[in-house]
Amino acid sequence: MKLTYTVTGMTCNGCSASVTKALQRIAEVTHVTVNLENAEVTLTTTAPVTIEKIQEALPPKYKVAVPKNEEILQNPLATGSLKQLYPLGLIFAYLLITAVLLNVKSWQTSQFMYDFMGLFYIVFSFFKLLDVKGFAMSFKMYDPLAKRVPFYAKAYPFIEVLLGLMLLQRLELKATLVLTLFILGITTIGVTQSLLKKETIQCACLGTVLNLPMTKATFIENSIMLVMALTMLILD
Repeated sequence: MKLTYTVTGMTCNGCSASVTKALQRIAEVTHVTVNLENAEVTLTTTAPVTIEKIQEALPPKYKVAVPKNEEILQNPLATGSLKQLYPLGLIFAYLLITAVLLNVKSWQTSQFMYDFMGLFYIVFSFFKLLDVKGFAMSFKMYDPLAKRVPFYAKAYPFIEVLLGLMLLQRLELKATLVLTLFILGITTIGVTQSLLKKETIQCACLGTVLNLPMTKATFIENSIMLVMALTMLILD
């Protein structure tokens, strides 16, 4: 992905070279293009990079800002844009309707919840599996366990597939629910910390295919699954 920023303090080709060299040290950055005349820097990255991380990589004389015409794209959390959250809401609506239709003829709330949770895992894992490496890099930016255990970040989409299949097939439900509380509980802690710090990072819930901002919607999404899992454990 490409990210464009305004970098003030660049006055000559030497400054351009200094900024390029500094930003190339960021692990996620694969290419740096400096436009000295417009005071802009375009980064090609393998995963989202926060503006704070870019600022830390640069010498103090250079200050980073997002161009106003790209502010919504680069910093959706700050602008409060709801448009980028539309895919997440649409997917939730499809999952909800499908789970209802599967159980409407002989309604049992517990079966509805198992179907919804199972479909949730299957659908969300699909987007993550489209780019496992990219997902893992984004996921490690906020999930506490993924930060410490890199393999866990890469294995997470496959764990979701397994949990989804177990819920849909009603296999080892208690163990599945406990594991759901564990992994989503850890992720929710990371999401909460990111929201409290007001970090501008990409939510990895739908992988790297859709550029979703980390917002309260992400927290609500995880909370719904946690409440369902806890409810089923208590009722069963």
